[in-house]
Amino acid sequence: MTKMTLGSYPHMLGFEQLERLLERTAKSGNEGYPPFNIEQTSDFSYRITLAVAGFAEEDISITVEDRQLVIRGRQTDDSEGRVFLHRGIAARQFQRSFVLADGVDVGEAIIGNGLLHVDLTRAKPQSVVKTINIRKG
Repeated sequence: MTKMTLGSYPHMLGFEQLERLLERTAKSGNEGYPPFNIEQTSDFSYRITLAVAGFAEEDISITVEDRQLVIRGRQTDDSEGRVFLHRGIAARQFQRSFVLADGVDVGEAIIGNGLLHVDLTRAKPQSVVKTINIRKG
């Protein structure tokens, strides 16, 4: 059986990059931690909220790498000298990745009450009509 790609459809020109983005998203390997929400806050804005209880501002980094929003968290192990009778809260690291479409910009990030909010905005699309002149060859 032959794998169908976007390039194999004759009316889908220039979508090779979209296909690569879809493959990269499928391979991103995001596990279920930390849990997150994505909400649409207006017609052209979004908010990603991650549950990051126990992480301080300096434990989290947010970067945009090749049209991909990457949020990383790394807690320092502060258990030295402490004796735990039960340790159910582990200091673990995480990485969450979100592929951004063209025109989506990352705004501010706010942390509070164990939640990290990252605001995104999308440029309003402009309707473009272009007339192509035909010349004799």
